[in-house]
Amino acid sequence: MIKAALIVVDMLNDFIDEKGALYCGQGARDIIPFVRLRLEAHRRAGSLVVFLHDAHAEDDREFEKFPPHCVAGTWGSRIIDSLAPQPGDRVLPKTRYSGFYGTDLEKILAEYGPEEVEVVGVCTSICVMDTVGGLANRDYPTIVPRAGVADFDAEAHRFALKRMERLYGATIQ
Repeated sequence: MIKAALIVVDMLNDFIDEKGALYCGQGARDIIPFVRLRLEAHRRAGSLVVFLHDAHAEDDREFEKFPPHCVAGTWGSRIIDSLAPQPGDRVLPKTRYSGFYGTDLEKILAEYGPEEVEVVGVCTSICVMDTVGGLANRDYPTIVPRAGVADFDAEAHRFALKRMERLYGATIQ
C-alpha cells in the first residue's frame, strides 16, 4: 500500500505542441510547469506515477469524431519531452477516453493500493473526466487540481470540473 498515485493524462505532442494534430491551445501549455512540479513531488514521496497516452490505430473509429491524432508509434503519440517518464513510472497506451478501457490501470492501482489518486493532464472534458469517473466507480478518493488540467473548450472545462466534483466526488483544488 502506498499513500498516493499520480495519473498524467495525454500530455502528448499532438495535444500540447503547437504543431500537434489536436493542439489544445496555450492553456494546455500553461499547465506544464505545474504538472512537472507534481511529478517531482510524487516521485520524491514514492507515489505511483502513471502516464496514460493515446495510441490509436491508423483507422481508429475515434477519427470519425476527431481528426487523426496520436497514432501509435508516431511523434504525436509521444509524451512531451519536458515531462518524460522516469524509471519506475508506468506508461500505459490507451485507445479510448477512459484510462481504464483496455488497459492495465485497474490492475496496477489494485496492486499498489493508493489511498488517493491525483489526476492531471488534458482534455478535462474528455479523457481526464472519463478517467476520474472510472476512479469514482472503483471508490478511489480523487484530487483534480485546477492548475493541472486544461481543455480546448473553456465551457466544457468548467462543466467537467463541476461534474467531477458533484457527481464523482473528486476534490477540485
